[in-house]
Amino acid sequence: MKSNFISAGYPDFANGNTPKSLGYKFPAEWERHEATWLSWPHKEASWPGKLDAIFSQYAQFIKILSLSERVRINVLDEAMKSFALKHIELAGADLTKIEFFYHRTDDAWCRDHGPAFLINPEAEHKKVIVDWGYNAWGGKYPPYGQDDVIPTLIGQSLHLPVFHPGIVMEGGSVEFNGDGTILTSTCCLLNENRNPHLNQAQIEEYLCEFYGAEQILWVDEGIEGDDTDGHIDDTIRFVNRDTVLSVVETNIYDENYSLLQQNLASLSKLRLLDGKQLNVVELPMPGPVVYDDMRLPASYANFYISNEYVIVPTYRCAADDKALDIITTCYPERKVVGLDSTDIIWGLGSFHCLSQQEPSI
Repeated sequence: MKSNFISAGYPDFANGNTPKSLGYKFPAEWERHEATWLSWPHKEASWPGKLDAIFSQYAQFIKILSLSERVRINVLDEAMKSFALKHIELAGADLTKIEFFYHRTDDAWCRDHGPAFLINPEAEHKKVIVDWGYNAWGGKYPPYGQDDVIPTLIGQSLHLPVFHPGIVMEGGSVEFNGDGTILTSTCCLLNENRNPHLNQAQIEEYLCEFYGAEQILWVDEGIEGDDTDGHIDDTIRFVNRDTVLSVVETNIYDENYSLLQQNLASLSKLRLLDGKQLNVVELPMPGPVVYDDMRLPASYANFYISNEYVIVPTYRCAADDKALDIITTCYPERKVVGLDSTDIIWGLGSFHCLSQQEPSI
């Protein structure tokens, strides 16, 4: 497999090779970050009637991030930067850790339209970017052309080489153990609205070559209300190389019950590269979060791991404390913080969907 390589200043860097062949890999989220990338929310259609309500919690998210790493934010212009700064300053964030980049975006979901940063500490260029194609989850929410070019724009701003695999892939659809394994879902990556010309084996080859991985593990299902067609970051998350948190629904009458039981059954059959079975920690689902007669994809699995914190979405429901306790036991070296996502989830995503980590070297 050959790579399309486009980046000003590095015309001969890749020579048609893939990141994996050059020794690069995508680190696990718990590995040290240089920064977290965000795209400032501005699209009213993503939070109809609630856009103004999300800024205080979004700014609190930035504040917690700024306690242990830089926060790099895509904004349209100086006016949007000033608006963002007003909210960020009011939240009490460390302004010395906040950096703005004038990159025009269509929407705020930086996990999916943002860059995939890969590293190779032994290489001349120790960090590179993969710019996957982006089509707003199967063409659901045009326009998305500005989001599609964000990774390359960031590569230009940071003077990093950029690879272009030439297929659609979203950051929320893949989960990494940092040791050669990617976990994903068939309902998303095999959906005909992404890459209908590719079969499962071909998609696996792209994932391995452009993320620097050795194996792909599959489950089938997402949760109800998830317009991404079943992103893995709403259902199953790696805690370490051989342990996952998997969301479960205890109410047998809930529409998520059988879907999540099917995922549990799949996890029990999967094996890592060394043949080891995954350790599975069950994480409860919140009670149904409904707004405007619509079931929203509320999940505690959509947490974000920063350098010193695990930031967990909460939903003003009885399961919040139990979920926080379970996640706390999984990350003893970090402080687990619950942050109200009841308004943010109206956009059909939460803190992990909104962010993308840039690893340190």
